[in-house]
Amino acid sequence: MAIEIKVPSVGESITEVTLVKWLKKDGEWVERDEVIAELESEKATFEINAEQAGALKTIAAEGDTIKIGDVVCSIDPDAAKPEGASAAAPAPEQKPVQQATEAKPVAAPAQTETPKPAADVKATPVAAAILADKKVDAKSIQPSGSNGRILKQDVLQALSNPGRKPGLELFGRNNRSEKMSNLRRTVSRRLVEAKNTTAMLTTFNEVDMGPIMEIRAKNKDKFKETHGVNLGFMSFFTKACCFALQEWPAVNAMIDGEQIVYHDYCDISIAVSAPKGLVVPVIRNAESLGMADIEKKVVELAGKAKESKLTIEEMSGGTFTITNGGVFGSLMSTPIINIPQSAILGMHKIQERPMAVNGQVVIRQMMYLALSYDHRIVDGRESVSFLVRVKELLENPALLLFGKDPVKSLLEL
Repeated sequence: MAIEIKVPSVGESITEVTLVKWLKKDGEWVERDEVIAELESEKATFEINAEQAGALKTIAAEGDTIKIGDVVCSIDPDAAKPEGASAAAPAPEQKPVQQATEAKPVAAPAQTETPKPAADVKATPVAAAILADKKVDAKSIQPSGSNGRILKQDVLQALSNPGRKPGLELFGRNNRSEKMSNLRRTVSRRLVEAKNTTAMLTTFNEVDMGPIMEIRAKNKDKFKETHGVNLGFMSFFTKACCFALQEWPAVNAMIDGEQIVYHDYCDISIAVSAPKGLVVPVIRNAESLGMADIEKKVVELAGKAKESKLTIEEMSGGTFTITNGGVFGSLMSTPIINIPQSAILGMHKIQERPMAVNGQVVIRQMMYLALSYDHRIVDGRESVSFLVRVKELLENPALLLFGKDPVKSLLEL
């Protein structure tokens, strides 16, 4: 009797998913617990496994939107297991081994095979010689001669424009439509919702990144050797934000109906550009983590995002978000709040600029910071003071050890 495989529940608010790709074909034999398909919800990509060994019968097609609990395929455990699947695998490998002992006879036809396309496709003698010499597939050439004959200039033009499809205009007026993924639809909906439901405002400041860059330059090799991870900027910004969030709790709060929920912990969301769209995984209890622990978590979450392996739990929650547009060259921007959070910090490109320091014009490594916040929760004084505190901590990295001046801590001032 065939076993039905249904779409599992992946979250309370998720009612449907999209079938991204079948990893096994219809009628193909699958083993128990083998991954057979890849599904995408509005928050993450996940896989479904075969509950039993047997022959696969696909029901849904790639690109279909399926509701939670619907049958996506069935497996027939009573079907005869094909013997050719395992036996056929070594067969192709044995032939090359036998042919390898006859290297000289085999090599000859391989060399004479390159000019073969000239016989299949009409070409002038000079064009055919170039095709054979450069080992170019004649079918990839757009002929311009009479009766579809390939001329010398056709081959030379193809060689000077590698990768260009034959007959394709360099600047055309073609359109193509592509269905939005669940993740992209969710991102779109949440961004519009954030703009329409929050009293969003952005305040700016700038920070001298020279001290942090100096620390990184002096300690990055030893840090990598000791902790097995690179020393990046995200750990500095995360630590600075954690100290500032505890001093200004409204920036770490959110609205729930008519209540304001304050958090005594800092779950920092980090915006990551994934192949299928923007995702925001969370570093839990970042205020209690060391620099190396933060960097390791960033690498782990970013790696999962690029492979579409993030779980719903890894992207749920979060009390404050950090996004870094500087990696793409952004000099300044106004990030949109990641609702229901009350604020988001935008990092930007580090750029050398002339600054006035003690009456002298000096060149500094400067970065613009942008804090977008929900004015319903966060007042101007709190938002500006938060950003100034972050700036102070970043320009004086020693403060990140205690959150305040070490000498004042020693003197209990």
